[in-house]
Amino acid sequence: MKLSALTSPEIARLAPGSVAVLPVAAVEQHGPHLPVTTDTDLVTAIAGAAEQNLPEQIILCPTLPYGSSHHHSSFAGTLSVHPELFTRIVIDLVRSLESSGFRRVVILNGHGGNITPVRQALSILAQAPVAEVALATYWELAAPSFSGRPPMESPALSHACEYETSMMLALDSTRVHLDRAARAARPPANSYVAWEDDAPYRGVSVVRRTEHLSGNGSSGEPQKATAAKGAHLLSAATRALIEFLTDFASWPPMEDLRNA
Repeated sequence: MKLSALTSPEIARLAPGSVAVLPVAAVEQHGPHLPVTTDTDLVTAIAGAAEQNLPEQIILCPTLPYGSSHHHSSFAGTLSVHPELFTRIVIDLVRSLESSGFRRVVILNGHGGNITPVRQALSILAQAPVAEVALATYWELAAPSFSGRPPMESPALSHACEYETSMMLALDSTRVHLDRAARAARPPANSYVAWEDDAPYRGVSVVRRTEHLSGNGSSGEPQKATAAKGAHLLSAATRALIEFLTDFASWPPMEDLRNA
């Protein structure tokens, strides 16, 4: 069910036995060929498809469209929330869901920059737990399909890449300017940091603003995108999300094990 279609008394009745799904995303530049709402559009579509398959098990909240995107702010159209504020927003929204009676909450993430502040929110929420709260990022749930397996040609999802461009082509091709998609100028490769997640993590992290990583704001090989690839990815992400939500709904409550 969708939260937007329910009244307050209906939510109060359904919440204790339902999983609340809160999609979080971003409004940020996606190169010269994709709309700035790409992250929001994709996670909303995947969440909506899962809700259609699990209408009695989950209550889908409206997508939070603004995320932590300061690293994209040099490009026009990026609307970003400071990471500390984003953490606070997530905490407040989860506490609101708890106040409504929900005891299982999934934060469904559609933007890489949200992962760290959401994890921080979960850490704070865990100090006084009420609901079981989980963060799920759709491309990590469906990792095999987002890690270079055919039909994909690039080794991993990055940003405004073959993966995101393909999914947007499948979702709404009228908003994709594939004729403008091109491999961006990138920084020189080194042995320790994979600028596009295209090499194994070796224990070294370096953070850079987008303009230092991409000449046009995109990553990977967006020109290789097709609608067929996008349909494949959206289907894989939806299946993985449904599988997780079904499993999450059955998890037993956490208990204090000190006296076990």
